Amino acid sequence: MVDAEKLMHDPFQPLLDRWGAVILDGALATELERRGADLQDALWSARLLLDAPEWIRSVHQDYLRAGADVLITASYQASYAGFARRGLAVAAVEDLFRLSVALAQDACHSFWADSTHRAGRMRPLVAASIGPYGAYLADGSEYRGDYGISVAELMAWHRPRMAVLAAAGADLFALETIPCLAEVEALAALLAEFPHMPAWLACSCRDGAALSSGEPLVAAARIAARTRQIVAMGINCTAPCHVESLLAAARRGTAKTLLCYPNRGETWDAAARCWVEGSGTADFAELARRWYTAGARLIGGCCRTTPGDIAAIAQVLRAVACPAAGVPETGASSRFEQ
Repeated sequence: MVDAEKLMHDPFQPLLDRWGAVILDGALATELERRGADLQDALWSARLLLDAPEWIRSVHQDYLRAGADVLITASYQASYAGFARRGLAVAAVEDLFRLSVALAQDACHSFWADSTHRAGRMRPLVAASIGPYGAYLADGSEYRGDYGISVAELMAWHRPRMAVLAAAGADLFALETIPCLAEVEALAALLAEFPHMPAWLACSCRDGAALSSGEPLVAAARIAARTRQIVAMGINCTAPCHVESLLAAARRGTAKTLLCYPNRGETWDAAARCWVEGSGTADFAELARRWYTAGARLIGGCCRTTPGDIAAIAQVLRAVACPAAGVPETGASSRFEQ
């Protein structure tokens, strides 16, 4: 196992050096829904870039107050074709891409401007979300990876959006919920066109060893290992019960920093079109402790997780990863208890 030469700036290293772990944020879309937003739409959370951007900023701010070191932008489901269906011209779509970054940056600036938030913290980072091609299709294929198109076609589809987001001022790309090797290869190749941008790669998986497509996660990890700009690799939007096995599989393919931000693991009732309450994970604090022990150093949550979950993760990781530094007295865990 040979990793790419470490010449790329790693924005996480100062956080890792100080704390030993990085706290990612949690769900955006399902948190917006929990607050009353109607996202029954092919644009999903990206719809609020048009309709209510202040809601997105508010969720970002709550994740920072919960202890997140990194905000992921609302660009996951944003695409030229998706917004074109609403009649938006290319220039207007690109303004929305830039807005997704600006909302996260504004939340970070506001948070950091308050000196009381700086105790035991480092300035938060902004990761520009690059969701999979299947998110635009809005047909569930982002959890199957059966697109039926080539690596070159995937590169052509992702390139324009990545170009705008790369110029918008985010600290890095979050290549996330990537379900198949073809899309991993496409995104890894595209990074070379934006040489100033580091990235993390997070894949969606069906079990403890395989991508959603059924291909081995270790193969994706090997691609990450030889891609200079990928500074961290792991999984997201995957059931928590698979995380430890998947981290072990990823480690067999790369020595780079490992990450995980799984969903809550709830069961979807297709007939009722709702999540089955109580069917998922409740104790993210204990899980975060286990994931850290299994090798993950960037840890957060995906669908159906809340600021309360991130506060619990932050509290335990600050104590476990770097106990000598102490736990910041932010009161986050009590403020966000659900």
